Amino acid sequence: MNQTVTEKRPAKRGRETAARRTIKNLRWWILGWALVAGVVNYMDRSAISIAAPALIEELGLTRTDIGLLGTVFSWTYAFAQLPAGWLVDKLGARRMYFLAIAGWSIATALMSIGTTLWHFVTFRFLLGVTEAPNGPASARLTADWFPRSERGQATAIWDSGSKWGPAIAPPILTGIMIAFGWQAIFVFLGLLGIILAVAFYIFYRRPELHPAISDEELAHITSEAEKQDVGAAKVPWLKLFAHRQIWGMMAGFFCVIWIWNIFIVFLPLYLQEERGVSIAGSGWLAAIPYLGAAILGITGGWVMTRYTKASGLDALTAKRRVMSVAAVAAGILICLIPLVGDLTLAMIVMTVALGFVATMQAAAWAMPGDIVNTSQVASVGAIQNFGGYFGGAFAPLLTGIIADATGSYAPSFIIGGVIAALAAVAYMVLVRRPMAALKEDAR
Repeated sequence: MNQTVTEKRPAKRGRETAARRTIKNLRWWILGWALVAGVVNYMDRSAISIAAPALIEELGLTRTDIGLLGTVFSWTYAFAQLPAGWLVDKLGARRMYFLAIAGWSIATALMSIGTTLWHFVTFRFLLGVTEAPNGPASARLTADWFPRSERGQATAIWDSGSKWGPAIAPPILTGIMIAFGWQAIFVFLGLLGIILAVAFYIFYRRPELHPAISDEELAHITSEAEKQDVGAAKVPWLKLFAHRQIWGMMAGFFCVIWIWNIFIVFLPLYLQEERGVSIAGSGWLAAIPYLGAAILGITGGWVMTRYTKASGLDALTAKRRVMSVAAVAAGILICLIPLVGDLTLAMIVMTVALGFVATMQAAAWAMPGDIVNTSQVASVGAIQNFGGYFGGAFAPLLTGIIADATGSYAPSFIIGGVIAALAAVAYMVLVRRPMAALKEDAR
């Protein structure tokens, strides 16, 4: 394998001649692409919540219909995870990122021509299929470009795109909708994604093939290669499901995504209908919890890295402990949201709660690298994401049904808080050691 890599890398003399083109800390710049992709990805999927008031008023959709659109996306996204992770491991991050970003941008743009519920169901189905490779590709990019000791922090950074996207989407997309109509939201996002897809394909390469990487940085990236896969054997794809670690990760991520889907689909409507915020005002207020979550999620990644080094624990155990604390804290705070009468205090509780959820997501996405061989990180990450979104798909539909029936979102927050806290049980009990260390699990 090393021989093949050497043959494909540019000659050192050529690299020295073009030394001025070397980019310092290139791996962190590369990570920036995954971050931007995540931002655009989540702007696209959260756009339906921004357009929801207009769709209800102009097209006669109900809150149950809006919830159904969230559920259709989640179910499609969940099932598409399984081939997506396998394809990322086979084709690499570069090609899959390009195909995925271009595909989801087209699906998003098509939303602008929808006039009936079934138009939107079809386009949300396409969006779910094409957005599926984003997480697995980001996990694979992280495994390719970062040694294990840095992956917790790197994962937290690219995963923060799932918070920055919903944070900047409300003010930007609400402004576009007020000025040009709800259709303009989807056209804008479609064009933005196509530009990103082309730019990423032009710039991105694996570390050993990138002309702008220094020899020192490549040595740093590969410095932990020998110990990265210790205790984690490569497992045939179907046999991954014979291991309890996989089922624990799917169950735990289901708990995370359940509450996340409620916020992604219904936060603006919740602020408007239960907190009395105007459409324009909700565009700004809905951004606050996600901004806080992005910052707190990155902080959580830093805490994971520091805790791992300071505690002397293995990386997996450290992540599981951080995950458990974040899950319990998030669950308690989410249950408190509907009980807080003051809007400002409710926003603070909501922001801190989503910050803990963001930490849970970062820990979960960093775990595949501690469970299996590096070559299967995308596959395992995709399977975990499948479990999360398959089960979490029920959250928007159930929330819409409850809101239509009772006129309140309070029951949904309380249910979501309890489910979020249960993630601690799944990860602590079932995800304990790398797969190869538990051969009795593979039955």
